[in-house]
Amino acid sequence: MFLRGIGTANPPRRYTKSECLAAFEASDWYSRLDARSHLVARTVLQRDNGIEARRLALESLGEVFEIDPGTLARRFLDNAPLLATTAATRALANAKIDPGKIDAVVVSTCTGYLCPGLSGYVIEAAGLRPDVQAFDLVGQGCAAALPNLQLGNALLQSSPDAFQACDNVLSVCVEVSSAAMYLDNDPGVIISACLFGDGAGAAVLSRHPSTTSRNIKWVGSTSRIDPGERKALMFEQRAGMLRNVLTRAVPSLAARYACEVLESALVRARLHKADVATWIMHAGGRDVLLAIEREFGLAAHDLRYSAAMLREYGNMSSAFVYFVLQAALADQAPAGWWWLSSFGAGFSCHGALLKVEPE
Repeated sequence: MFLRGIGTANPPRRYTKSECLAAFEASDWYSRLDARSHLVARTVLQRDNGIEARRLALESLGEVFEIDPGTLARRFLDNAPLLATTAATRALANAKIDPGKIDAVVVSTCTGYLCPGLSGYVIEAAGLRPDVQAFDLVGQGCAAALPNLQLGNALLQSSPDAFQACDNVLSVCVEVSSAAMYLDNDPGVIISACLFGDGAGAAVLSRHPSTTSRNIKWVGSTSRIDPGERKALMFEQRAGMLRNVLTRAVPSLAARYACEVLESALVRARLHKADVATWIMHAGGRDVLLAIEREFGLAAHDLRYSAAMLREYGNMSSAFVYFVLQAALADQAPAGWWWLSSFGAGFSCHGALLKVEPE
């Protein structure tokens, strides 16, 4: 499998963390939450938490505090199809592949629910064929990009003589985190509200390499899922809304499982950590990146693309790694072996070894 094109999309409005803090202090929610919650919000939003700004699907920050099931569901419906389609269209343009050449589309999200799913909206708005194979993946949280790409790879590996063989697959991850807003006095809930942003990422996957751009070959992938740590990071339903559970164990869990996945893949490929030229990592947050840096024995420079995307966009959940990959390609990162990894709810972690040609 080859990754032929990448596309990303965000809502147009950019909000800094200082603006977010001011909006919180001016909201009705400020008086409804206790002094510890005020302290947690100020600590996260006034100190260097690795995030400077986020894109949110809101006309004003005051809207984020309109927290009820109907408002959040409408926010997801109004924005998820648009963001997903914009990222998909940009990926198709980047790959120089006509929408009619796409044989399957895989769409992942965890911040809202639609039935029929988001794939139908992408098929309609991006101009895909009516006989395209469509798959909607839900419930995989921040880790979802890699399972999405793994399914794309499986579809492309099907026999060319199969009844519905695939030559090109469209991979899309979209999250409207502002449609999964929830507030209470749990520190993890407050921290979550300060970390997540809205965005979508997409990639065109193909059996065949590109003849016009840098080739990115998917060599292989591996995964780890530990249901015993499910409660460390998850969504739960409360009062008809999604409530994010975020615990202190997440940075260490993410770093440990990410390292295990990497080491397993390197053994299979008969490679060493030093052979990896470029790191494409889901960030989670500043503390997660620091934990990965320590566990992997890397320098801050090695994770510069993840850190840069986190600082400008916040944690965009499943869409995040598409932005990191796009940033590395735009910067003409060194060719050779690249490591792509995501982790999240489950507790799950996934990684893929990529072979990238010189520019």
